[in-house]
Amino acid sequence: MMILIYSQWCINNGLDPVELYEKAYPGQLKNNALKEVMEETVPAKESAEIADQTVLNVLQLFGNDDLAFIVQEHIEKRDN
Repeated sequence: MMILIYSQWCINNGLDPVELYEKAYPGQLKNNALKEVMEETVPAKESAEIADQTVLNVLQLFGNDDLAFIVQEHIEKRDN
């Protein structure tokens, strides 16, 4: 569920979930779970809004602090 929330948030905000993930975890192998979940995402027009704080909380809850940091950077860039 965490991966789906993250992926859909990225799609809704015009970001590539895989690209952001690779920025956060450059030394890791490809994330197969992320690629599988990408098939479940829908176009931004068809998705309910996912609040920025929701995606940040979910990422941090599951220990994905590096990814939450990258997401926060994009939120700040977007809001400026």
